[in-house]
Amino acid sequence: MSDENSKIDPETPETAAKLAEILAAEPARQGEAEPDAAAGPDVAALEAEIAELKDRLLRVAAEMENTRKRAERDRADATRYAAANFARDMLQVSDNLRRAIGTLKDDEREGAADSVKAMVEGVEMTERQLLSIFERHGIREITPQPGERFDPNLHEAMFEVPGTEHPAGTVVHVLEGGYTIGDRLLRAARVGVAKAEGAEKGANIDTTA
Repeated sequence: MSDENSKIDPETPETAAKLAEILAAEPARQGEAEPDAAAGPDVAALEAEIAELKDRLLRVAAEMENTRKRAERDRADATRYAAANFARDMLQVSDNLRRAIGTLKDDEREGAADSVKAMVEGVEMTERQLLSIFERHGIREITPQPGERFDPNLHEAMFEVPGTEHPAGTVVHVLEGGYTIGDRLLRAARVGVAKAEGAEKGANIDTTA
């Protein structure tokens, strides 16, 4: 084939149509190869979304930490106060030991037989050991002294005593000592309270906190 026959004649209708088709498709190819910068990601929106996610993460972390601390506190309270009911019952044993010791006056004890003295000493030792066990488990005695101000949070007024040397509203007599376990009241001290002079019959002291 000669060179003249291999040349494309741009003047022919077929060649003109082919060139028009190629030129029409060129802008589309250029758009695919070079995307418009305006169509890119919104940086401001992405930063706002990241900030929101960080805030949520911090909130979740804080909530988890609070939950952990609350669980630890509940577990510690459960351990500390688990024996509260048992300890409350054991207080009656301590009361009975103290009453048993109190029935023997000092002069009677001095003149008692050696076996009786040994028994009293054994009861006293048992009471001391029981109180030591109470202390070891966070149980402490709260026995007010005569003249101490009545505290409705710790004391229970059983009766009023008129004509005492102590100011009205103060403790005069202690029937039973009180006890706390940790920072909670296990049993209020049962006491008699000085009555105000000239108080009407049947008047009661203020036992509200």
